[in-house]
Amino acid sequence: MTVQSRELRVRRIKNGTVIDHITAGQALNVLRILGITGRSDEVVSVVMNVSDRKKDIVKIENRELDPEEVDTIALISPDATINIIRDYKVEEKHEVILPPHIEGVVRCMNPNCITNTDEPVLAGFEISRGEGVEMRCVYCGKVITDQIADFLI
Repeated sequence: MTVQSRELRVRRIKNGTVIDHITAGQALNVLRILGITGRSDEVVSVVMNVSDRKKDIVKIENRELDPEEVDTIALISPDATINIIRDYKVEEKHEVILPPHIEGVVRCMNPNCITNTDEPVLAGFEISRGEGVEMRCVYCGKVITDQIADFLI
């Protein structure tokens, strides 16, 4: 008996956004950034660990991302691409750009940082990229390099 291989495909979307080249395993964090939960009315397709390159893909029907969402996605997946789909065609395609500085998006991992006290101070980070993304708190100097998604506000 032979086993036939079948390829499952996610259908095309008429209008919306396709986020491609997401770092493998980060698709669910992308949904969290976008505020998409199990109670959302949005039609979403998530494909994880695609092909030998091991990447994730998220398709969101009838929604285009705002710049703040794209900047936050860049923190956890700096090689992602954003495709804007209109009438089944890719109208815009661009790579995410890692911002040099963010504020109020990620909390500092240092429990003693002023941003984690009752002071009215937003966490701010200077961002750089080497082998991965490095975020340095502008208040205490603590560096976040791994598991950035765990510190998203």
